[in-house]
Amino acid sequence: MTHSTKSDSSIPTIVLIHGAFANSFTFAPLSAELALRGVRSAAVDLPGHGFEATFPIGYQAPQDRESMTSAPGRLRGVTLADNVEHLAGVLARAKEQGPVIVLAHSRGGITLTATANAHPDLIDHMVYVSAWAPVALETAEYNTEPEMAEVPTATLAAAMVGDPLELGLLRCNFRSSDSDLLEGLHSLFCAEAAPDEFRTFLNSFQPDENLDIGDASDRAQAGTWGTIDRTYIRLGEDRSLPLAMQDRLIRDGDDLTPDNPYRVRTLVSSHLGWMIRPAEAAEQLASIAAEVAARTEFS
Repeated sequence: MTHSTKSDSSIPTIVLIHGAFANSFTFAPLSAELALRGVRSAAVDLPGHGFEATFPIGYQAPQDRESMTSAPGRLRGVTLADNVEHLAGVLARAKEQGPVIVLAHSRGGITLTATANAHPDLIDHMVYVSAWAPVALETAEYNTEPEMAEVPTATLAAAMVGDPLELGLLRCNFRSSDSDLLEGLHSLFCAEAAPDEFRTFLNSFQPDENLDIGDASDRAQAGTWGTIDRTYIRLGEDRSLPLAMQDRLIRDGDDLTPDNPYRVRTLVSSHLGWMIRPAEAAEQLASIAAEVAARTEFS
């Protein structure tokens, strides 16, 4: 039997940050693959997610759309600053064990960017997986750029229920039986998955998401965010955050700190497919973790 020669203080922890309407549960297959490669990870639930999520009784079958539309939710009033505070607490605990790699997927990149601005000392390496990393524009402004023009936004809009301003949050009916809606979501988020795989993932989603996606002050800052080593993992088959926008975000980050550019990797995957079949992603993350461990051990 072989044993690692690395000291415990050099072994990284990969902290996993979910995207919109998701939670720590969606990282279970990836965490298993990482563990089987000897890589330590911890999936985080942002405030109002996971077991803190609201599942209105009207969301259950048989659905009561009127009740589902008006039921209050815990994410009302939750802000990006709340996410940052929560994540910083997790990172401080992880940092006690050794170096910290923070991986963010999709909307989770907004929280990672804001946290890196505020607490760069808690992060040794950032990994964005087809994630929003606002630099030159606010996230809402990026969404109106030409790179996003082909995204079928009507598909997700069709899943929404209730008035976001009245609810104080976003709410989607992912348990709809509308076959057109389900086919649209399947195509948008994980076209390569089998229908049952897609519906399994969809049923792990929670109906609510908070409204706050930050403002100009939450864009990446060169003196904090820009000092941290970072990787961008492109998802080549992503229809919800197209490759052209992923590359735009990479360019903007590199323009901000040309002396500390992204290390760029690519997976042939849709937005969610890499989490359903995570072996290749785990291999890439294990490689990043080994690099961080080596730098820590010999620094």
